[in-house]
Formats: sequence, C-alpha cells, structure tokens
Amino acid sequence: MILDEHAVARLLRMEDLIPAVATALADFSAGRAVMPGRVVVPVADHGGFFGVMPAYAAGALGAKLVTWFPNNQGVPTHHAIIQLFKPETGEPLVTMDGTSVTEVRTGAVSAVATDLLARKDASTLAIIGSGVQARSHLHALRLVRQFTDVRVWSPRHADRFAAQFGVRATSSAEEAVRGADVIVVATMSKTPVVQGAWVTPGAHVNAVGAVRPDWRELDDDLVTRARLFVESREAALRESGDAMKNGRVVAEIGELVSRTAHGRESDDEITLYKSVGIAVEDVAAASLVYRRALAG
Repeated sequence: MILDEHAVARLLRMEDLIPAVATALADFSAGRAVMPGRVVVPVADHGGFFGVMPAYAAGALGAKLVTWFPNNQGVPTHHAIIQLFKPETGEPLVTMDGTSVTEVRTGAVSAVATDLLARKDASTLAIIGSGVQARSHLHALRLVRQFTDVRVWSPRHADRFAAQFGVRATSSAEEAVRGADVIVVATMSKTPVVQGAWVTPGAHVNAVGAVRPDWRELDDDLVTRARLFVESREAALRESGDAMKNGRVVAEIGELVSRTAHGRESDDEITLYKSVGIAVEDVAAASLVYRRALAG
C-alpha cells in the first residue's frame, strides 16, 4: 500500500491522534517501546539534515526518513516518508508520506502536554510563528482548552495567518506573549525570540523549534525559570539547546500520562514543554493512518 500526502491528510484526524500519541508516550516512558536514538546526517554543503527514526511500539514497527532544509525557499523545509512493517514477519505493509504526519503529530503531542500542564482556566493563546506548525497547534490546542483570545506574531505572514484563521495579529512577539496563558513557539530561529521577562507567572510554553544543540528559541531567563518537561530525557538533552541550558527535566510527558510523575504544582509556576519529536509518535500516527485506510 502506498499513501500520498492527500490520502494521509484525509485519514489522519487530530481528535484521534491526540489520545494515540499520549498512549505511545506512556509506553515509551514505561519501557514498553523500543526506540534507538535518532540518526542525523548533516548535508553541510546544502545546509540540510537527513534523519532516520525507527521504533517498535504498541504493536507497530516502522521508521520515518526525514529531511530538514531550513533555508528552503518555495518548497517546504521538511520532507518525510514513513514505512511500516508487519511485526510478526518483517514484511513491508505501507509506505506513506510523512510530511503531514510530522505536522499533525507535533501539534497533537503539544496538545497532550498542554492538557496536562496548562492551567485549567487558560483562555489566552499566543503563537510565535505562522507556518504549518502554527496551524497544527492552533487546531490541536483548541481541542484541549477554550481560548477566547488568540494572538499570532511572526516576521512574515502573521496578518495572512490571522485573517485565515480568525485570530489577532500583533506587532511584536512581546505583544503576543505578554499576558498569554499558553504560548507556542514554532520558529526556525537559531537565536531566542521569546524572553522570560514577557512571560506571565502561571503560563505554559510549548517550544517546538530550535531542535539542534547550538540553536535556541527561548532566552536563558525563561529556560532556567521554567519547569521543564520533554518527550524523552535522553533525546532532549542531546538535541535541544533550550533543554540543555535548563538541564533539569522534571518528567517525560509519558510519565505524566501514566501518572507516575507530577506536572504543574502551583498556579504561578511556568511550565515548559520542549519538543524534539521522537519516532514512537510517528509510528503511532502512521499505524493509525494505516488502520483507517484498511477500514475504508
């Protein structure tokens, strides 16, 4: 079976994926999944990266092959394919486009983190960025919290994003962030774009960009003040400059799902979920797509 981007987008529903990735993360944190570290091959002469992400989790066996070329103009910065295999025999089952999977599962995991860590009365959302992850996060987070004010800022296209999705564009990142209960930082920046001085006590931050050890999208003040939560301790502290600067992981999201660790402890603390994206999420999403395709 071969599923192209349009087929995957039709079959992959955020409402179904949020609980599926929550289960996958709980299995990973409990040691019920097999997931070697991501292999990343730099493509230095073209400013890109090629990654291989295998996993065996919840009865699904597969791998994502992903390229990331942050300097791309006119074509997406991410491209990916996912291959699933039959666990009992190793036979190939399906090859599918992984670009939509990457887009949707990243927002879905942030929704899991937000549901577990944001204050229950959170009503103001700030989004820094206006690309595919901004769109995915807006959809996903609206499923776990009721927002009455949504603000967006990016160096380009914020007005277009705001008009398309019925939200409010701001003139600066600071204007978007100040007073927000939940903050999404989804940028290609290699240097901090959000400062801790702007962040209100009690806010929850989902940071999904800057996934290289020498890249940052949050300043030192925010990173060191916040309580840090991640998908994988090992992956975050190896791959994320923001996580490495903090260095003190409170818990993995899967531990919060299974209630073997505690999340928010007060209404005033700042919680930070730093995403790097891990293979069990992709395999869980691909398995969901495959099952829906078989069901017709």
